[in-house]
Amino acid sequence: MCFCCSKFSKPEAYKPAPVGNYKQASLCQIPGLCLKLFLLELNDVAIFIFRFAGMGNLIKVLTRDIDHNAAHFFLDFENAQPTESEKEIYNQVNVVLKDAEGILEDLQSYRGAGHEIREAIQHPADEKLQEKAWGAVVPLVGKLKKFYEFSQRLEAALRGLLGALTSTPYSPTQHLEREQALAKQFAEILHFTLRFDELKMTNPAIQNDFSYYRRTLSRMRINNVPAEGENEVNNELANRMSLFYAEATPMLKTLSDATTKFVSENKNLPIENTTDCLSTMASVCRVMLETPEYRSRFTNEETVSFCLRVMVGVIILYDHVHPVGAFAKTSKIDMKGCIKVLKDQPPNSVEGLLNALRYTTKHLNDETTSKQIKSMLQ
Repeated sequence: MCFCCSKFSKPEAYKPAPVGNYKQASLCQIPGLCLKLFLLELNDVAIFIFRFAGMGNLIKVLTRDIDHNAAHFFLDFENAQPTESEKEIYNQVNVVLKDAEGILEDLQSYRGAGHEIREAIQHPADEKLQEKAWGAVVPLVGKLKKFYEFSQRLEAALRGLLGALTSTPYSPTQHLEREQALAKQFAEILHFTLRFDELKMTNPAIQNDFSYYRRTLSRMRINNVPAEGENEVNNELANRMSLFYAEATPMLKTLSDATTKFVSENKNLPIENTTDCLSTMASVCRVMLETPEYRSRFTNEETVSFCLRVMVGVIILYDHVHPVGAFAKTSKIDMKGCIKVLKDQPPNSVEGLLNALRYTTKHLNDETTSKQIKSMLQ
């Protein structure tokens, strides 16, 4: 006797359901136990999920395993080439990315005008020192303008990629597996972002130079003194640049805002399409790093550090964009697994990435974050 159906029953005959639907059959053959069978036929792949009455958690376990297994494919960060359908977006993004390395080189070589500024401040009546400091700062502000403008180009590139990688009818996993060249570009944007922000955080001269520039420009305006360089960075642009460089991680903030804006502007697209794209990318990177079969396929030793940086970048982005973040129990990112992968690397090579998780995420210190995860990042 089945207490759920209140009757003895034999399995109903099953007829294949249309694609995307399901047919429910009652398999009440065991006394006191109601067994439901759902046959999901999606994209010609049948998935069986057994559900026992009163044991709904089984569905959660099974679907979670399916989600995790979805990330078990090799994303070729070294050799992925665009297919015909990817080329339009790929070429647009490539125009931006080809300038990324030059931006990082300019930022890495940025030395600032600290000495000249100190001299000018200590001797306010010395016009030669004032002119020398101004002459040193103006070209540097030109560089800072170039960095800021690149962030705007990067934002547009990211939104183009998100549009391609979250569109229907494919799932985020299918997109990443089918459109590997676009996935690689998405990874390159995240890789660039973390490198840029690391360099910016360790260079206080950037904000010092820009603050001096704005103060001096304001004083020149009050005294009606013509200012060389004012036409290059007008007041409106200077305000936007000031907000950009005030952020601890300005490029990450740009990507986070761009992703949030993408979600709000595409109301017909479920937010899960975007957040699942991020969580799947994190899972793919983790699986490739912890699976010897995949890791052995890397031909360049730099690919491991690239994967690690992308994994951390996408976790941080997910944590800023997702309503409950990356560290909650309901998160689709295996944070314990990701942190373990990081800690399995030589300590000196990943301390910066661990610090990025500690100090640039949004939800790490929330009450919903488990003590074990907090302990792993201490």
